[in-house]
Formats: sequence, C-alpha cells, structure tokens
Amino acid sequence: MATGLDDIERQARGARDYDNPPLERWHPPLSGDIPIVIEADGSWYHDGGRIERDAIVRLFASILRREDDGDYYLVTPGEKWRIEVVAHALVVTDIEARGAAPPLLWATLNTGREVCIDADHPLFLDTDREGVAALRLPHGLSALFTRAAWYRLVDLAREREGRMVVQSGELLFDLGEVER
Repeated sequence: MATGLDDIERQARGARDYDNPPLERWHPPLSGDIPIVIEADGSWYHDGGRIERDAIVRLFASILRREDDGDYYLVTPGEKWRIEVVAHALVVTDIEARGAAPPLLWATLNTGREVCIDADHPLFLDTDREGVAALRLPHGLSALFTRAAWYRLVDLAREREGRMVVQSGELLFDLGEVER
C-alpha cells in the first residue's frame, strides 16, 4: 500500500493516458486518507509543506475526482486516497477568446491544461465565493477564476437585457445583473 507521494506518483505513472485517464473505470476500495490539502488559491500541500514540483501537481490533478459523497480522491487502478479541498480543486488563471465570430472561450488552468468553455465545461457563478465565475470540469471537479482571469472574463462580457453575458461559440453564460 502506498503511503508517500512518491509511491502514489509511481502507481499513477503506470501505463496510462496522461491527458485523459479513465477515472470512471477505476473503482478501487478506499486506501485511506492522505494529508494532502488543496487550498482556495489552488496551492497543494502535503503534511503542511507546499508541493513545489509542478509535475507532481499536474499528475495528481489528472487523477483527482470528486465523488457523490462530496469528497475528493486521488485514484489509480489499485488505490484511492481521500484528500481535502478547501474550495475548488483547480483554478482558472487565464481566459482567451479564439477563432472567428462567435469565438470560443478557452480557460487555462493552474495545471497548464486548456479547457474550451462549452456545454460539457460550462461556466457558473459560485455564490460561496462572492459570485465569481467557476468552470465545471470532468470527474466532478471545478475551477474557480482567479481575480485576474475573472476581470478578463468580465471584459469579454456584454450587456443583454439587463444582464452581463459572455459568449463561447453559440452558448451564452450569464455573469449577473448589470450594476448601475
């Protein structure tokens, strides 16, 4: 049974698709709790010390899922470790409009992964975080916009019937009432 970060990393690096691991097919029994905490700003900590290796954070984020019980787990084919997430598992650090009209919005996560904002990855406003936008992700995860990314998103918004909306492709996402 793995007890350290290196053991989990070794297990997770076994022959797998690093970009899209089949977490939905992995159902090992709970191995226990591991003292990993993802803080509200997206920083990862193990035993109170910040995880400095970006490669480890990216790897662990790729095997992270939130289950129906509301808890977060690092999952490999053979192990499942519960961790603590303070707010959202990931953070949106940038937003960019790409392509012809209407452009698609692309979010960059703190792991470097880029996600197209679409029906499978919609925006929502997190009322627990002062109504800041967040992004739904696969495996029950979500990513809260940093202040800078939120301001860039608001800059892309336009008024429509008294509401501020952003468009990604053909989809509109409501950012709230226009403040006058």
